Amino acid sequence: MSVPVFDSFDISYKEPFGAIRQYQSARFTLRFPQEWHIAEPTLVVFRPENKERFIPLEVSGTEGGCTVCSCSFYPMNVGLHYYYFAVTIDGNRRYIKRNGASVGVLDDGDMFQLTVFSPDEHSPDWIKGGVMYQIFPDRFYRSKAAHSDVPEDRIIHDNWYDTPFYRPDEKGTIRNNDYFGGDLKGIAEKLPYLKALGVTCIYLNPIFESHENHRYSTACYERIDPLLGTEEDFTDLCEKAKSEGIRVILDGVFSHTGADSMYFNKFGRYGENFGAYRSPDSRYRDWYCFVRYPEEYESWWGISTLPNVNENNPDYTEYICGEGGILQKWIDKGAAGWRLDVADELPDEFIDNINRAVKAKGGDKVIYGEVWEDASNKESYGVRRRYLIGGQLDSVMNYPFKEAIINYVKFSDPTAFRDGIMTILEHYPKPAADILMNFLSTHDTERILTRLAGDEVGWHDREWQAERYLADWQYVYGIALVKCAMVLQFFLPGVPCVYYGDEAGLEGYKDPFNRRGYPWGRENTELIAFTSELSRVRKASPAFVQGDMKFLTVTSEECVFVRADEQTGESAIVILNKSKHTKTYDINGFGDYYGMNVLRGTSGDNIIVAPFDYAVISCKAGRGEIAAAQ
Repeated sequence: MSVPVFDSFDISYKEPFGAIRQYQSARFTLRFPQEWHIAEPTLVVFRPENKERFIPLEVSGTEGGCTVCSCSFYPMNVGLHYYYFAVTIDGNRRYIKRNGASVGVLDDGDMFQLTVFSPDEHSPDWIKGGVMYQIFPDRFYRSKAAHSDVPEDRIIHDNWYDTPFYRPDEKGTIRNNDYFGGDLKGIAEKLPYLKALGVTCIYLNPIFESHENHRYSTACYERIDPLLGTEEDFTDLCEKAKSEGIRVILDGVFSHTGADSMYFNKFGRYGENFGAYRSPDSRYRDWYCFVRYPEEYESWWGISTLPNVNENNPDYTEYICGEGGILQKWIDKGAAGWRLDVADELPDEFIDNINRAVKAKGGDKVIYGEVWEDASNKESYGVRRRYLIGGQLDSVMNYPFKEAIINYVKFSDPTAFRDGIMTILEHYPKPAADILMNFLSTHDTERILTRLAGDEVGWHDREWQAERYLADWQYVYGIALVKCAMVLQFFLPGVPCVYYGDEAGLEGYKDPFNRRGYPWGRENTELIAFTSELSRVRKASPAFVQGDMKFLTVTSEECVFVRADEQTGESAIVILNKSKHTKTYDINGFGDYYGMNVLRGTSGDNIIVAPFDYAVISCKAGRGEIAAAQ
């Protein structure tokens, strides 16, 4: 059979591509070989909590030796839907299900997914087409400003280039109490650098008072950590950033607090009779889940320094999400939105409340969630999550793209790459896909340069990881691979998010070695210039704002794809040559495109792309090509 019976990635089989809004019609088309004697072709759709719907397909004609059957489906409910097809062939009832990522086959396979989201769901326009930059505040840049009220038990490195402490103390505890002194004024001083890099949004790891350098053990949500600065410093940073066309979003850690906090106060830092651990009459007592008061309590992943909170405790919910609460306070001080730490551990009701609180400050305020898997069908603690279908998250951290890009660049499996990218785009509502946080490394993962060119970390311990760097040949090769990965990061749907120092060639295995200080004075200036160029090219074409996606060619050596925006008619063709050989492309050989303008690369009838390099062509698309990219 030359054509599949069904392919969910192809709009000639399912239109529109991907997720649809509630009450929006989707058209399904199957192509059966004419030698099959078919009867009663049926679309079977169901939601996990409801009965199936059986929708007959009608014969609409013949095409290429196939009988073509079609039907329309109008979803009445938001949420996750699954579907497959049933048909009688030669008197036997058969089933067409998904094989691999998108192709329908007889009898053996899985169901297809259809995400239906709220008709009112939209993502903030300001972030589309932009560039994000993630900063781990202690390690980006330290100003010469003096800071008051810094606790005396903190160890501050004199040498910015030191390796962070990683060995346990005499009690076997890793204390995370060494600091490098990066601060908010330091970030403000480096705003010209970030603007030149093309950054339009800064994502800050936690900045609130905490007694560990990562600050995911919040001690007080109401105060900036004293080593970072003051509330005025934060407001000043946001105002200066906005004047440069840059907005700031904050990291919200709401599933747990620190044990060493004003709320729990296990160690008495905040007074002998204050906090849930030390006073059964504390206001905060019912925020936590004590198994045996006070010594035994629920904590995040069993880490006793991170006691879990009951997010739906009315007092805690009001404190975080109420009018004038923590979420709104920091938006009023200048934040443009929030990234929610461990979103899969936050109950739906709590995320609903977060959404209401944040959006009450304006529809332009953004909410991202930390979700490591496919967020459209994520289950956590036995509950199917509804992050992206309306009223919760605007979008998520895009770990599936990260892994797809890394595996393609490093191991050259084109099918897995294409299927991985297209599956996420098929499953996610377009408003969420347009602003996906596309990163290559974060504070929780190995640095991209190390991941692509270094020895595999495997089960190697911290002693092995600590001072292990790339050999010269690994570094040169690794930079070439990083450039390839960044091309995909910047031009696939979503918003590229550069983890501070990645653009400067910073290396590092897992925490804390992925959190070294930014290498000021030791930067890879070539890679910085490359990153700035990617930003300029990205901003030069409206197609990268919210254009649809279509792969033209994906092999182990090259990737060619187009972004096409139906609303503006603008398109952009991206060519990545990840091979060791120069490749030549006919500028008129990409399909029904015209008005070619080379944004990056050689001009003329032929585009010549050097090894480990790329080209981008701005163009207009014919109607057929725009439709095919949806």
